[in-house]
Amino acid sequence: MAEDDLSTKDGTVDYKGNPANKSKTGTWRACPFIIGNEFCERLAYYGMSTNLIVYFTHQLNQHNSVATRNNQNWSGTCYITPLIGAFLADSYLGRFWTIFWFSIIYVCGMSLLALSASVHGIKPRCYTDDSCNPTKTQSAVCFIALYLIALGTGGIKPCVSSYGADQFDDTDEAEKKHKSSFFNWFYFSINVGALIAASVLVWVQDNVSWGWGFGIPAIAMAIAVVCFFLGTPLYRNQKPGGSPLTRMCQVLVASLRKYRVAVPTDNSLLYETADAESDIKGSRKIEHTKDLSFFDKAAVQTQSDHIKGSLSPWRLCTVTQVEELKSIIRLLPIWATGIIFATVYSQMGSLFVLQGERMDTHVGESTFRIPAASLSIFDTLSVIFWIPVYDRIIVPVARKFTGHMSGITQLQRMGTGLFISIFSMVAAAILELVRLREVRRHNYYELKEMPMSIFWQVPQYFLIGCAEVFTFIGQLEFFYEQAPDAMRSFCSALQLTTVALGNYLSSLLVTIVTSVSTRNGKVGWIPDNLNYGHLHYFLWLLTVLSVLNLGVFILIAKWYTYKTPAGTLR
Repeated sequence: MAEDDLSTKDGTVDYKGNPANKSKTGTWRACPFIIGNEFCERLAYYGMSTNLIVYFTHQLNQHNSVATRNNQNWSGTCYITPLIGAFLADSYLGRFWTIFWFSIIYVCGMSLLALSASVHGIKPRCYTDDSCNPTKTQSAVCFIALYLIALGTGGIKPCVSSYGADQFDDTDEAEKKHKSSFFNWFYFSINVGALIAASVLVWVQDNVSWGWGFGIPAIAMAIAVVCFFLGTPLYRNQKPGGSPLTRMCQVLVASLRKYRVAVPTDNSLLYETADAESDIKGSRKIEHTKDLSFFDKAAVQTQSDHIKGSLSPWRLCTVTQVEELKSIIRLLPIWATGIIFATVYSQMGSLFVLQGERMDTHVGESTFRIPAASLSIFDTLSVIFWIPVYDRIIVPVARKFTGHMSGITQLQRMGTGLFISIFSMVAAAILELVRLREVRRHNYYELKEMPMSIFWQVPQYFLIGCAEVFTFIGQLEFFYEQAPDAMRSFCSALQLTTVALGNYLSSLLVTIVTSVSTRNGKVGWIPDNLNYGHLHYFLWLLTVLSVLNLGVFILIAKWYTYKTPAGTLR
């Protein structure tokens, strides 16, 4: 009995496949390796991606609208590929080995990108810093490297945060209360990596060379892999539970087959295994919920289910299996409201940068110039400031009033972030209005940099950072907690797809706006020279969409039913 008490009750095992020992594995003793891995990986990713739109415009000679679309399409792909990694992690490989294999692909992509910016022949031929004439082959090599990175990050993004949360036993209240703090500090490490990337690495790219600017992130990614594997003996691992897509399809098919069957009012009559554990490997049982009752038909036992002796999961499903599908369906409306927020967030790497390039980039009266992309450092500083404030001040104070373990619910946290993000777009639009007024008043149309400090962009970046702490971290925790045990990587990937779709939506909006606003020979809202454009119109459009999105989110949050797990795993 004493030995049994030393093991976790959530089904995790150590690297040898034995039940994880609480005193030797997991919790904060394992998390430094995972957080260190995430710091190095994010340093690599942001070191390469933060200034990518400038590489497209200056080195690959692309127009602003083309570079914006390419940048956002690639960024979007980086957040779609996690569906691939998540499926493999939950179904077959487990999170540990998924992170391993996809890290190898990631390192290969980063290395190829560094080579494409430094090796003669595949490096774009440039006459001046801003005048390059790349061949189709040179551009192709760059994009092959970028999409290898997109594939590699697909196995890491959905698994690392979930893997870190796996280190805390859900059935142990003492450990569980630390899980919310883990997500805060996990996101903190992301932003420390982004801080170094946006300051040091962007400066290297603009002032030393793109070869070194991409080479250092490649080295950082290799260090991330080493850091992760150093913690192998300390990790707790969830066993893969088989294909979640197959299980969801089984519920759909069984429900449709029994569409005429009535669901009993007594839910104890619905089919569930007699054992204390679920029959899904790596998953606890989930208590029955009353909504979405059509799918309960899949768990209604009929005589035809027993005709051939053994039960077919395509005819009869357990309550837990039905509740898995219900959990995903409940998540989808919340998931959809994250797309507009991600669209707003994506402007930081595209239109905010193009806006900043038209402003005075000098730091004070010195000759030092700050790259426009480096202004994202203030988003990062905002996150680094707000995470400790939220974790150490807001949560304890809110806990006294609400009695909630996390101070406020995850949905309340996400809604607060959506509200704050509206003001970021308002700040950016007002700045552009003021900037264009100065351009018209003093005829600055052809100036590459008008005499208005780029640091006027700080408020819009700072507000985005504050919104991130509430919405993105809230989403990380919410999608992990509300996911069925055997689908946590998949639900983390689902959350990440909001970023992908946000980028795609932004790209689509830019395409539509450019097409409509350039009719009859007009320069349009987002021309190559923004001094002739109307960028503020686009920012006001995003403001309106954000307000509508917040209203929809509030309605959905009132309807949401939280998942309740039952039992333990051995």
